[in-house]
Amino acid sequence: FEWKETIRSGCEAAVLGGFTAICSMPNTNPTNDAREITEFIVEQAREIGLCRVFPIGAVSKGLRGENLSPMSDLRAAGCIAFSDDGEPIYNSGIMRKALEWAAMHNCTISCHEEDKNLTVDGSMNESPLSVRMGLFGMPCVAEDVMVARDIELARAYGGRAHICHISSARGVELVRRAKNDGIAVTAEVTPHHLVLSEEEVVGYNTAAKMSPPLRGREDIEALREGLRDGTIDAVASDHAPHEQDSKNVEFARASFGILGLQTSFPVLLQLVEEGVLNLERAVESLTSGPAEAFQLRKGSLRNGMDADVVVIDQNSEWCFDADVNKSRSQNSPFWGRTFTGRARDVFVEGNLVVENFSLVSEQSE
Repeated sequence: FEWKETIRSGCEAAVLGGFTAICSMPNTNPTNDAREITEFIVEQAREIGLCRVFPIGAVSKGLRGENLSPMSDLRAAGCIAFSDDGEPIYNSGIMRKALEWAAMHNCTISCHEEDKNLTVDGSMNESPLSVRMGLFGMPCVAEDVMVARDIELARAYGGRAHICHISSARGVELVRRAKNDGIAVTAEVTPHHLVLSEEEVVGYNTAAKMSPPLRGREDIEALREGLRDGTIDAVASDHAPHEQDSKNVEFARASFGILGLQTSFPVLLQLVEEGVLNLERAVESLTSGPAEAFQLRKGSLRNGMDADVVVIDQNSEWCFDADVNKSRSQNSPFWGRTFTGRARDVFVEGNLVVENFSLVSEQSE
């Protein structure tokens, strides 16, 4: 696993996508479940210097959901939150302990909500379309029951529960009611779940295969309303690069996940143009929203804050293709699509790292 090159390509994709910071999830090889791994990530990101990288540590050792990771050590090494991303924490006792620890340390547990006993062998949204395509489906209820469980655990034992990549209408309503009850729960949505439906997989398009899967129109409308009214706190790229060989196979066998860093803000600008969101809310969802969800002193231009600034050209047209792509992968349903709006200049800690749409480091080569 080429850690440094992977971190570099992720940082380059992030800053050209308009992000001054990214969260590094623990579902890597090796898993970020040891202090030494967290320290290595922090060190490599600091050396590259293109953007801030905030490690998220594993809740359980090896993401197996059996024993808690050394969370205190990981926190001291630089982890800002904890997650078994990609894997649900089935054991409610483990989740209770994680939330109780988080409550004591003012930390967040970030949850991938999926009952895999209900999604077993599934590869797309469960619907009449999945039946017509002859594919096993992944029902919304598989997400909803886990969202409900973790809300109730947070109600009973405290701690902050953050719902990753929420995708169902019922899930949004569960979070809305929990917030009304005063429970410390936050949620995020991906850009692609806001604009793409399950129809994208017609033709067995593996570039549109992800977990959770793209849903139906009713769910999309609920996600948009949840983002508008603040039920959903943040937009997260859910960036998941894959090699071509893992996507150029039968749909059921293809890897889950798509690229997201470089297209997140342009997709939100598309929603602004369509009148779905106002510009202020779109910007909040990528800045102060995630910062507040993870209790970071970031995402603001207030006096005394770090000079992490992105200058956006809302009128710049560009095509997401090999000429501009900074990831080593190409798995995106937006590949070849023309967008309007992108990051023109990026400052990290006051240092100019992107100028006039390109990396400063490349301009000097």
